[in-house]
Amino acid sequence: MRPTQQEWFGISLLLFIAAVMAHPAFAAIQTQEVQYKSGDIVLTGYLAYDDSIEGKRPGILVVHEWWGHNEYVRNRARMLARLGYTALALDMYGDGKSAEHPDDAGKFAGEVMSNMKGVGQERFLAALDILKAHETVDPQKVAAIGYCFGGGTVLHMARFGVDLDGVVSFHGSLKTETPAKKGEVKARVLVCHGAEDQFIPREDIEAFKKEMEQAGVGYRFKSYEGAKHSFTNPEADRFSEKFGMPIAYNERADKQSWEDMKMFFGEIFQF
Repeated sequence: MRPTQQEWFGISLLLFIAAVMAHPAFAAIQTQEVQYKSGDIVLTGYLAYDDSIEGKRPGILVVHEWWGHNEYVRNRARMLARLGYTALALDMYGDGKSAEHPDDAGKFAGEVMSNMKGVGQERFLAALDILKAHETVDPQKVAAIGYCFGGGTVLHMARFGVDLDGVVSFHGSLKTETPAKKGEVKARVLVCHGAEDQFIPREDIEAFKKEMEQAGVGYRFKSYEGAKHSFTNPEADRFSEKFGMPIAYNERADKQSWEDMKMFFGEIFQF
């Protein structure tokens, strides 16, 4: 006797459940808050990885915008996890704090930027140690990405000779008082820049390119036509309207820069 439609449904359901039970990590993105310290400062990071992937994989640090450690940077960590990486959205301000007003964001970012070689690097390295120690990460394969303030941060870490395979800056600051020195930069560099970014003058772009070339750094500079500052963040339009800031989300540039990052990491890690 052939099974009825209802019986076929029951059999299919049982087979599906059996498949899931046989693979309990069925395409699951795992996330968790991670507390760690730099000196006496407690920092709150956010870790994301796909536990259906076997073995170790490259690790990526994600550095937040000047607004601080918020849901946007956590989402980027999850996006990287869906690509197969283990990502840690770190905390550069302490206590995972974030700002809703540009005055507060500028204050938080300024405190770190004024001592990037000291406090900034210490907090970045504290997060890097956490990422390297994670059971899913190959500690010999690590990189970092950053947005706005975070983009400037990862470029500074490259300049300081931090042991990273690559860094990607999205609409990050380019100016520095500690330019890269020949032979000291270990990371390859990708800069994703909005061609209409009013925060970064042409002279800063030219100075950055000259700096990279003189230091012998392997770098790429991608400029996206029509894109303003903060072009990857959908919240940029809200902040622009509320505070009169020359920033805007650009879906085309957001997607293209993400694809450029994927290609960049694919070349570096062969992953």
